[in-house]
Amino acid sequence: MNIKKIKERLKNNIPKPIDEEISFSILVPIIEINNELNLIYEVRSKNIRQPGEISFPGGKIEANELPKEAAIRETWEEIGVSKDNIDIITELDYASSKSGSFVYSFLGHIKNEDYYKMDFNKDEVSELFFVPLSFFMENEPEKYYINYRPEADDDFPHHMINNGENYNWENIKYPVYFYKYNDYIIWGLTAKITYSFINKIKNTEIMS
Repeated sequence: MNIKKIKERLKNNIPKPIDEEISFSILVPIIEINNELNLIYEVRSKNIRQPGEISFPGGKIEANELPKEAAIRETWEEIGVSKDNIDIITELDYASSKSGSFVYSFLGHIKNEDYYKMDFNKDEVSELFFVPLSFFMENEPEKYYINYRPEADDDFPHHMINNGENYNWENIKYPVYFYKYNDYIIWGLTAKITYSFINKIKNTEIMS
C-alpha cells in the first residue's frame, strides 16, 4: 500500500457516518397550493411502526440504492406522487434518530400534481395534510429535552478502559421540537428536520 493507491481507492469516496448501520432517507415535499407554498405531511397508518405519528415520506435505503433514489421511491410509494413530478432541489442536513439510525433528507418540489387527488398508500398513510410555509416562518417551535444515560451491556469489557466500571460516561441531552398546527402536533425528528430547513431559508433571506 502506498499514497498513490490510497488516493485511487478514495477518489470517489462520499463521507458518511462511521456508525451507519441502518440508514433512512426522507423527502421534505413542498407544493404550491393557491399560489402559496406548503409542506406536505403524512399521518402514519395504524398498521405500521409508530402508528398515528406525523412524518415526511421516507423509509429505509435499500441495497445498492442512493439516498436520493430512496427518498424519491418512498415518496412515490407512500403518497402516490409520480417520480417524474418530484424535482429534487437540494440535499438538506443529515439527522440522527434517538434510536441511533442515520437519516438523509432532501427538499423536493412536487409539480403537476393536484394536492386533493393524491392517491396515497392507505396501508402506510392514514391521511395527508398541508401546512403553509408562512406558518413555519412566523412561528417558532417549542423546544424540550430528553436525557439519555449510557448503560453498558453485561459483557462490556470494562477492564479495557480507564477507570473500568467507574468510567465517567457523558449523558446525552437530546432536543425535541414541537409545532402545533390546528389539530396536528408535528414533533420529534420530523419537527427537527422542518426547523433546520426553515432556519436555512430564513438565514438566506436575511443575507440576500
